[in-house]
Amino acid sequence: MPIRLLSALAFLAVSSSAAPIKALIIDGQNNHNWRLTTPVLRKILEDTGLFTVDVATSPPKGEDMSSFHPRFQAYKVVISNYSDFGGGGIWPPSTQQAFEDYVRRGGGFVTVHAADNAFPMWLEYNRIIGVGGWGGRTEKSGPMLRFRNGAIVRDTTPGPGGHHGKPHPYQVTTRDPNHPIMKGLPPVWMHARDELYDSLRGPAENVHVLATAFSDKSTGGTGEHEPALMTISYGKGRVFHTILGHDVDAIRCAGFIVTFARGAEWAATGKVTQSVPPDFPTKDQVSSRQ
Repeated sequence: MPIRLLSALAFLAVSSSAAPIKALIIDGQNNHNWRLTTPVLRKILEDTGLFTVDVATSPPKGEDMSSFHPRFQAYKVVISNYSDFGGGGIWPPSTQQAFEDYVRRGGGFVTVHAADNAFPMWLEYNRIIGVGGWGGRTEKSGPMLRFRNGAIVRDTTPGPGGHHGKPHPYQVTTRDPNHPIMKGLPPVWMHARDELYDSLRGPAENVHVLATAFSDKSTGGTGEHEPALMTISYGKGRVFHTILGHDVDAIRCAGFIVTFARGAEWAATGKVTQSVPPDFPTKDQVSSRQ
């Protein structure tokens, strides 16, 4: 084969491997301030140099949702900053089906904080996110997941699903240091002031807990080690679920930034190429970016 052709093929291979990851953020409804948090989530992904990011914004609460049809298949990963909490708009049936098909066939999905409050009656969405909260979820929705005596257990105690104590800084403890998202992170790190979700319930199928956080009773919590970072497999799809990220201050935490960006890359590609930055939080010290 001529040397010129070999060089061209090598260039194409490099160009292909450097192609950006196409990501879509969905927002438009949320009982949290998506207008402020979506631009920060977008910037986090774009600042890695790995992603190009589009945003699909739904009609406002109370308006006709029938025209909301994001083109999921055009993206390697979809990030949800959306919640129909409090009677907002559930997606049209055709959009629900398109989303299920997208993830099942290998699409990546990331659910951020209150996005796990969404769609309590949509069974497949709850299978995709593993566990969720509020919206009338109870023991009928599925078990809670807790870390006890070195292992994740399924807690079937009756009661509501979804709760948090008062916002505060808290430690996040790695439970699988070998997973690509977690590799190289400190065993324990301090997250910035945030809500610590607890008592999340759901089908809890194919859930792998990457990290937990202790929900201290002194802050109104459960006294349990609650899942903080999770992955879920759904068909051929990869899902990253983070309970972190209530507001811009929480999202500015370097711990959130790194785990979110790594989680999005893993959901899209199955691997993580991002290194751990020097400003990552320590066991006792929060680290936030401006």
